[in-house]
Amino acid sequence: MEAKAVPKEMIHAEQLVYEYDKRDEEGNIIGSERAIDGIDIDVPQGSFVAILGHNGSGKSTLAKHMNAILVPTGGTMWVDGKDTRDPDELWNIRQSAGMVFQNPDNQIIGTVVEEDVGFGPENLGVPTDEIWKRVEDSLRSVGMLEYRKASPNKLSGGQKQRVAIAGVIAMEPKCIVLDEPTAMLDPNGRKEVIRAVQKLRKEKHVTAILITHYMEEVVDADQVFVMDDGHIVMHGTPREIFSQVDTLKSYRMDVPQVTMLAEELRKRGLDLPRGILRREELVEALCRLR
Repeated sequence: MEAKAVPKEMIHAEQLVYEYDKRDEEGNIIGSERAIDGIDIDVPQGSFVAILGHNGSGKSTLAKHMNAILVPTGGTMWVDGKDTRDPDELWNIRQSAGMVFQNPDNQIIGTVVEEDVGFGPENLGVPTDEIWKRVEDSLRSVGMLEYRKASPNKLSGGQKQRVAIAGVIAMEPKCIVLDEPTAMLDPNGRKEVIRAVQKLRKEKHVTAILITHYMEEVVDADQVFVMDDGHIVMHGTPREIFSQVDTLKSYRMDVPQVTMLAEELRKRGLDLPRGILRREELVEALCRLR
């Protein structure tokens, strides 16, 4: 039998399925639910990918497969060329792909920012001198170096989330999976976190996978996947996806406000292109109409 070729992408899923048991109030299994149903996905190294979907669409379940918190009940998930069902690869997979969750308070365990950021590398057995170098570099990369001696309790939500991201960066993963990292933040905190992620990609060539329901956060993504009922129902660039306003609405999704405004103006007869993503684009398009 011919050996299966190892995918070169950072993340590669083939016909990925995940089912979980449904139980009654007494804990008896009464059936099963399919949260992910035959998904194929490719994420090249160094790219920025956004995964969108309403609550219950399966996007967070998919995220948890990307560093083997969950393993497939069918199909295959490869992370950096490693099959997540192989228990011997679990340690390597989790070094390759770091996770940032919704609530930073659930990830921050140190009483001082720099100690918290150094916790991961210390557990990996990194030498002390290298740990402090990584702490400094990772805090600088998310704009939090001046807070290295601060207590995390004194930080804003956006600052805490940037510290959580720094803690993942300090372990030097090739990929960061961010599962709705801005869901609990105000608009300024959301901007801080997304800017930090973009800076990381450019400076360290880290693959970024963003799970979100804030449309404005994905306009700079290389590709966007839209999920519904455990399936990938749309896939393309942000412009391709947001050009299909009515289709997105059918999947209970919003679009960026400026895209919606441009679409409404189009419906009223203005000759505007589809898929406008930024205010500057809309202003430029409107000026050309004069």
